[in-house]
Amino acid sequence: MQKTKTVYFCAGWFTDKQNRAYRQAMQAIKDNPTIDVENSYIPLQHQYKGLRVDEHPELLQDREWATATYNGDRVGISTSDMLLAIYVPEEEDVGMGVELGMASSLGKYIMVVVPDEDFGKSINLMSWGIADNFIKLSELAKYNFNRPGFDFYNGGVY
Repeated sequence: MQKTKTVYFCAGWFTDKQNRAYRQAMQAIKDNPTIDVENSYIPLQHQYKGLRVDEHPELLQDREWATATYNGDRVGISTSDMLLAIYVPEEEDVGMGVELGMASSLGKYIMVVVPDEDFGKSINLMSWGIADNFIKLSELAKYNFNRPGFDFYNGGVY
């Protein structure tokens, strides 16, 4: 299989659980033979002037940094082949909702990945409805993104 798909890596990193899922998902996409990680857009690696807000929380008050980082992410969504969302039920990231909406409005394929231990838990109705497919985190490394498909989430909504 060939590394042909670029992804916009949509994932929260604000809690311990989100960080754990983030790290596991990053390793899985590096291991996935159909994802071109080198040319994908990882927002945490593309923050304005290379300044990461997790290392410099004062940037949250900086209009230039915030505007430029937002616009960089917007461009990242529009130039990636698809959006890959790492979704942790009960710890929803509001920014992810915006990213999902942008990707959908641009006609991008949207895959939502849920940690195995949370798969089947209820998720937000809008996140459920906007996604093209849902998989468990353990399936991410082997999923063939050259042949994306549609499937329903195996869980309820709220």
